[in-house]
Amino acid sequence: MGAPAHRPATYADLEAVPEHLVAEIIDGVLETHPRPRPRHAAAAVRLSGELDRPFSRGRGGPGGWIFMVEPEIHLRTQVVVPDIAGWRRSRLPTEPETAFVETPPDWVCEILSPSTTRIDRGPKRRIYAESSVGHLWLLDPTAGLLESFTLTEGAWRLDGTVQRGETVALPPFDAVPFPLDDLFAFDDPAAPSPTET
Repeated sequence: MGAPAHRPATYADLEAVPEHLVAEIIDGVLETHPRPRPRHAAAAVRLSGELDRPFSRGRGGPGGWIFMVEPEIHLRTQVVVPDIAGWRRSRLPTEPETAFVETPPDWVCEILSPSTTRIDRGPKRRIYAESSVGHLWLLDPTAGLLESFTLTEGAWRLDGTVQRGETVALPPFDAVPFPLDDLFAFDDPAAPSPTET
């Protein structure tokens, strides 16, 4: 007797997932993982803050972008939730009427954690390439490492890697560099130690 046929996950399956989990449909499989740890969440907030003023609002930078933290994005049959996504305003000129976005982003950042690295480095990278997302950043806040990729002829090309102590000046946001260390709230050298407070 053969194995039972696999039923592809549906949006109803995704909606039934408890709210304390992040749910995605990747290649027909419902994938869930816990909400981000504090280090992960703080890095997402700090990165979106670094990009928002110059690239969204045009303060000290070129403007022209829309950013969202953990948006639900529908890319054909795939449902993904990147940590941060950005669209050029010309490609997303009005707010979607739905709770999700169907326009592929121009840039995505996945913040790596033990529960998401396999999917972020594997199938989600492929899905973003298939959907013509132009730029992908992979940020590892534990290792203090940022990798930047540009989609070139359907494949990811590594633009550069930035480590702790270095400055981020990577496409598509190379017009306004910032220190990578600024993304790591819990490693802030300017913060007083517990004995100083």
